[in-house]
Amino acid sequence: MEHQHVDVLIVGAGLSGISAACHLADGNPGTTYAIVERRARIGGTWDLFRYPGIRSDSDMYTFGYGFRAWHGTKVLAEGTDIRRYVQATAEEYGVTEHIRFGLRAVRADWSSDEGRWTVETLDEATGETGLWTARFLVGATGYYDYDAGHRPEFPGEERFGGTLVHPQHWPEDLDHTGKRVVVIGSGATAITLVPSLAGTAAHVTMLQRSPTYILALPADDPVSTVLRGLRVPAGLVHRVGRVRNIALQRGLYTLCRKAPRLMRAVLLGAVRARVGRSVDMRHFTPSYKPWDQRLCVVPGGDLFKALKGGGASVVTDHIETFTETGVKVGSGEEIPADIVVTATGLRLQLAGGMEMAVDGEPVVTRDRLLHKGVMLEGVPNLAMIIGYTNASWTLKADLACAYFSRLIAHMDRHGLTSATPVAAEDDRSPVSVMGESLTSGYIARGDAIMPRQGLRDPWRIWNDYYRDRRALRDSPIEDPALRFGRTAPEGRPADRKDRTPAA
Repeated sequence: MEHQHVDVLIVGAGLSGISAACHLADGNPGTTYAIVERRARIGGTWDLFRYPGIRSDSDMYTFGYGFRAWHGTKVLAEGTDIRRYVQATAEEYGVTEHIRFGLRAVRADWSSDEGRWTVETLDEATGETGLWTARFLVGATGYYDYDAGHRPEFPGEERFGGTLVHPQHWPEDLDHTGKRVVVIGSGATAITLVPSLAGTAAHVTMLQRSPTYILALPADDPVSTVLRGLRVPAGLVHRVGRVRNIALQRGLYTLCRKAPRLMRAVLLGAVRARVGRSVDMRHFTPSYKPWDQRLCVVPGGDLFKALKGGGASVVTDHIETFTETGVKVGSGEEIPADIVVTATGLRLQLAGGMEMAVDGEPVVTRDRLLHKGVMLEGVPNLAMIIGYTNASWTLKADLACAYFSRLIAHMDRHGLTSATPVAAEDDRSPVSVMGESLTSGYIARGDAIMPRQGLRDPWRIWNDYYRDRRALRDSPIEDPALRFGRTAPEGRPADRKDRTPAA
């Protein structure tokens, strides 16, 4: 069994894992690190999802890294371009050589006596196991279950004579040309698939149980396009676009929460102007308030163009049963289909399903709080990189990675070997860190694994970039809720007093 030791072990080589490694490479010279990645390539989600039209659902000025500019002009980028961007970032920062591909992290155990993590890995191709030890552990796998998406069973689906596919496992040889396609769902995946398939399919029907708020944005950033035409330096164009889009994201979310009736009218009015009288607005009029669920974005209004052009249509109803040739809905209508795509959502999973324990006691993530949205309560030397649900994922991931880099540097300066967040019982609420702000189906399904929301700082998750920037980038590392300790070189606890030394 192979056994290797590093200062920091990162699990996952997607957006978050590469961010963590880049921050270590830049802010912690001399610190050794490695990334274990289950897949064969860099990219994480952007290597996994390969369905037609796969793209970001956030603008690239904020979805890209703050420390490495995204210089494209598209507001939303295609999945292949995002993966190439992440890979190029890893190569530029010398991260690629630190990645061990094909290894799944199975279990991680923290030993207080030894002051380190022991992580068991599995090479799924060969069945060989390995052991890694590390002072610090970073869970950078996001919160999606890569093995399976959410896939409800539908009445009569065994009778369907066509092809049934989930977007998470899109067959490379699936040809939809000239076929009748039904896409079940109304979220970001569905509204991406419909216009992408409509160009060559005979017809595409988006079958939704309930509508979603949809916002159309320009396909290309008009301000950046003008600035580039004026030969403004690319770095300045990126900085201007990033600052502007962070403010716009935050402003839109805040307005939706504080003035939901006004923003409902604004959002629905924008859709009505796009679709005209050819499309029934009941298909785009949700029953909930704006941002109770994630707002979906379409570049250049491509979904609306597909609907107006007749290549696609929307049906809002529940599924009564599958038939041999299609899907029958509650109204009695049967929608003919050769291909049915179940864009029914994702399953949540933390740390890629890796089991964790502290001194032999299993860590149940649902029972824990998150310290500043980064460290798991009661678990030493662990960072869980979880991005925003109401803004670009990477905005929070970058802040979290920068904070953990600062924490490690602080501990090294003061000869500290462990940092453990400690909360009081009255710091916690019964809802999850995601359940308080959003009501989406995948949020509800993830309640069993997601940490709890805190009632006050530093345990409360605000999902506010400006507030998090102050807490994670600008505030001192010292915190009464963060307990430090020392472990002697031979593994004996030398000093476990709760204290926060001066910087």
